[in-house]
Amino acid sequence: MTQGQLEQRKADHIRINLEQDVASRATTGLDKIRFVHQALPELDMNAIDMSLSIYGKTLQSPLLISCMTGGTEEARLINRNLAAAAQRAGVAMGLGSMRAAVVRPETAHTFQVRDVAPDILLFANIGAVQLNYGFTVDQCRRAVDLVRADVLVLHLNPLQEALQPEGDVNWANLLPKIEAVVKGVGVPVVAKEVGWGISRRAATQLAEMGVAGIDVAGAGGTSWSQVEMYRARTDVQRRVAAAFVDWGISTADSIRNVRATVPELPVIASGGLKNGVDGAKCLALGATLFGMAGPFLRAATESEQAVHDEIDIVTRQLRVTMLCTGAANLAALRQIELASNT
Repeated sequence: MTQGQLEQRKADHIRINLEQDVASRATTGLDKIRFVHQALPELDMNAIDMSLSIYGKTLQSPLLISCMTGGTEEARLINRNLAAAAQRAGVAMGLGSMRAAVVRPETAHTFQVRDVAPDILLFANIGAVQLNYGFTVDQCRRAVDLVRADVLVLHLNPLQEALQPEGDVNWANLLPKIEAVVKGVGVPVVAKEVGWGISRRAATQLAEMGVAGIDVAGAGGTSWSQVEMYRARTDVQRRVAAAFVDWGISTADSIRNVRATVPELPVIASGGLKNGVDGAKCLALGATLFGMAGPFLRAATESEQAVHDEIDIVTRQLRVTMLCTGAANLAALRQIELASNT
């Protein structure tokens, strides 16, 4: 793929996510879960502690602005608005796939945000399959260094790649290369799906390679098969992509899969979360952080303040949920009673 094609693809992804209905027809599974309301929580809401420490940083709340974009001038503005708001709120942020920044250094500035967000927990991001196409451990380290990231995300997207006309579809013998990155990159490595969830088998495989966390990115949110359907150049490509609109493992089941098989690993819950109540459900299921993208992408095209307002809404929703379930801190929330919504 040429650099021009890569930049066009990134621009297409932003445009399609903002303009088209690309929601999965699958469910996150969170709608089937309810908290047991506590009419006497015996808590001062303002004293509830939502902070945590992870990967060497302290966060004011367990929210991650999920990996989204980079590589274009529009993406640069989006990333800077996201990062500045994350800095104000004390939450974590992920950057979009950084292959472009490594192979074409003149685009690196579209990912660089440390001047506006010196303290945030920041995730660099590379497509794992690129390790089968000549991307090296040194280049992964370069991606981290370019943005002064705290963590490297290796994203897993076989379905998306399979549906792209220019997709990279050789996923054979990738695990040893992931292990080499884990051992050689110099920062914690988190493996992340992009919207179709994590099975027990995948969780076990990744843990054996030494990853420092798994972002489940379950089904129920943005469907990248739908995004690629809108990018399709022919009717054949469109029809192939359209068949996968309800594909994937739900976010709730993905959290359970990771927790059941590798309970020692931090879990990031993302994939279709609509609000702070959904985030609280994920935490109660065993997640360490919860990630959201869509609401922040739309806000970031407006201003940093719009992003900050969205963060404030989500964190307030989380705080109210903790009050009404009697959870004084995140450890208590993870012990909260859950009920089925039948």
